[in-house]
Amino acid sequence: MARIAGINLPKDKRVEIGLTYIFGIGRHLSDQILKQVQIDKNKKVQDLDDQEVSRLREIIEKNYKVEGELKREVLLNIKRLKEIGSYRGSRHAKNLPVRGQRTKTNSRTVRGNVRKTMGSGRKPTAQKT
Repeated sequence: MARIAGINLPKDKRVEIGLTYIFGIGRHLSDQILKQVQIDKNKKVQDLDDQEVSRLREIIEKNYKVEGELKREVLLNIKRLKEIGSYRGSRHAKNLPVRGQRTKTNSRTVRGNVRKTMGSGRKPTAQKT
């Protein structure tokens, strides 16, 4: 089992896809890393030998911010925005969309699926006898 950056890579996937299970590595970066290490991207994770896994681990840990270190950096950036009182920081604090999306509609997931229209929570009227 290949374990890189504290993540167990799925055995049955191709290496190119398996690397994307690591936070901070997407398809493009995964492809670049595999070219650098000279491993075929169509090879399955379970077919990697120990030497290839150690080369992958070494390159990823040396050159890229992934997992805990990257998550910590993102949280510190958000905290900095809140402390300086920027507009983006205030949007983060209120759990609203940060990047200019509209909020009258289409931000239900960010706002917690709140429906505030007239007929949405109305009970049906009593039946006639």
